[in-house]
Amino acid sequence: MTRIISVVTPVYDGGDEYLCEAYESLRDERDRLPDGWDVQWLVQEDGTTGRPLNALPSQSWISPGQGSKGGAGATRTMALSRATGELVRTLDADDVIAPGGLARDIAAMEEHPEMGWCVSAGLDLLPDGSKVAGPYDPPEGPLAYETLLRAFDEDRFPVMGQHLTARTSLLLAVGAWPTLPAWETVAVVLLCAAVSDGWMIETPGGHYRKHPAQTTAQPAYVGITDADQLRVVVRAQAEALRATGWRWHAGG
Repeated sequence: MTRIISVVTPVYDGGDEYLCEAYESLRDERDRLPDGWDVQWLVQEDGTTGRPLNALPSQSWISPGQGSKGGAGATRTMALSRATGELVRTLDADDVIAPGGLARDIAAMEEHPEMGWCVSAGLDLLPDGSKVAGPYDPPEGPLAYETLLRAFDEDRFPVMGQHLTARTSLLLAVGAWPTLPAWETVAVVLLCAAVSDGWMIETPGGHYRKHPAQTTAQPAYVGITDADQLRVVVRAQAEALRATGWRWHAGG
């Protein structure tokens, strides 16, 4: 039986300029996966216009969907209604998977079955085509909750939540992506880490495109007025989950 990694991509009407490049990176990745594995691409519109989905080819491994507008976190979470994979990987509509990225995610999860998630380093893809590594990338190895929480408090979060791969059961158990106005990709990493150690893959797993139209470059995001409240909520939610003492483990 084929094993599946479900890749979740939220997109909004007008935000599909680079969606075809995301598709091409995933199409090429399918040929690099370990034997017995395949990709399910869940492309979910944040809205119901249908327009950003029109560029997608009609292929069996692509599952388009749409729903009420709710922001990127809610859109990713709603896509899980169609997920068939035992693993879920994030991919933004303007980013691409680095060659071999999914295969390395799968290998890490296979080699560390006790861990519920992994995350790979990223490269910022600049408008001139150059690529720049992140400033705080940890070395290859285990990632503990305490390390991530301390880095969050110091505003030096070391990993990109856009490169998270999690076991589906863990992702669902922590509530998937919170419906926050920003930082939902950071929050979900902290939530996963609160109940399960993860693994850092030092080889970049994707290219994070920097461009003027991206959501995180908009003034409303960069200068978010409730950042202090947001920081408190993200931390409190992770700490509350940690305090329950529940630990995720495979099979239940």
